[in-house]
Amino acid sequence: MADALEKNPRIDPAIDATGETHDAENKDKPRDSKGWDGKLRVEKNVLVNGRDQDADSDAEDVSEDEGPPPEQLPADEDLLEDYPEDEEEIELVHLRISDMAALRLERFKKLKRLGLRQNQITSVELPDDIAPQLQDLDFYDNLISHVKGFDACSELVLLDLSFNKIKHIKRINHLTKLKDLFFVQNKISTIEGLEGLTNLRQVELGANRIREIQNLETLTGLEQLWLGKNKITELKGLDTLTNLKILSIQSNRLTSLAGLSGLKNLEELYISYNAIKEISHLEENTNLHVIDVSSNPIQHLQGLENLKHLQEFWASNCQLSDFNEVEKQLGDKEELETVYFEGNPLQKSQPVLYRNKVRLALPKIKQIDATYL
Repeated sequence: MADALEKNPRIDPAIDATGETHDAENKDKPRDSKGWDGKLRVEKNVLVNGRDQDADSDAEDVSEDEGPPPEQLPADEDLLEDYPEDEEEIELVHLRISDMAALRLERFKKLKRLGLRQNQITSVELPDDIAPQLQDLDFYDNLISHVKGFDACSELVLLDLSFNKIKHIKRINHLTKLKDLFFVQNKISTIEGLEGLTNLRQVELGANRIREIQNLETLTGLEQLWLGKNKITELKGLDTLTNLKILSIQSNRLTSLAGLSGLKNLEELYISYNAIKEISHLEENTNLHVIDVSSNPIQHLQGLENLKHLQEFWASNCQLSDFNEVEKQLGDKEELETVYFEGNPLQKSQPVLYRNKVRLALPKIKQIDATYL
């Protein structure tokens, strides 16, 4: 876990794999970002038996109360008056900006990064003078419904459109230098419009309405794919992603792990909060370092035999009950340092003896649940 924290600063060290904090003051915090998505954190109370409470609702286009129209930025207010015209990075967060034209961005001839998080922007308007030089655009948490306005952004490397109202991925497949693309918490039902983006390294589509993994075949350089909190029932369409290192697909409707055999370089697999009953079909994924199967109805640990490089195994709130099985299946993992078994029958039946029994079964372990040894 220590290594994971260093690699991913978004993980909250106060929260363990079950989402429980070990600090009374922090008990209402969301579970850690490994829970299902790299950016977005899901509250425990929105999940029921591994599925989101509204997952069965197909009324996906119900009209929403949009509330009052966004407050317009006064024309005589210059939010950027203190920025030098050779500024390369501009960050304007939570300022109720709705009209990008009022920012007069055309004066910043060297601008490379523009962050407009938590505003009220409905339409992306970038001056032609600066669009070709922009490398990083962040529109996280706005009111954008349509993906447009990026035609001239030929140098764009990162685009974040998370927490908006987007239903369709369109008009970005010309952005061939993109490496990081974020569409977390939108209204997307189909993975589309990404063909040709061969430089993509990370795609985040968590908390949408996706039912099928598709149209990713050309993204052969992809290293991270985040699909948590959707409605996916089957692992498919992944065979060509041979460089994939991280797959996060928590809080979906999976019943099997079949479909991962082509991912020889996969290092981290996050599949908590699904309906998986057994760990299987991982024989070819011999480079796996981290597996999170928490909150699945798994009763036995068979299926880990080939995973010699396993470092972290998270299996909180499953149905594991046999310490002999823990020893048999995990005892030969020389690199294993962290295990999570909290919430299983083997912990609940003998809570006082639980940690000692895990240590006896796995004497080289360095961390049991949230406790370092």
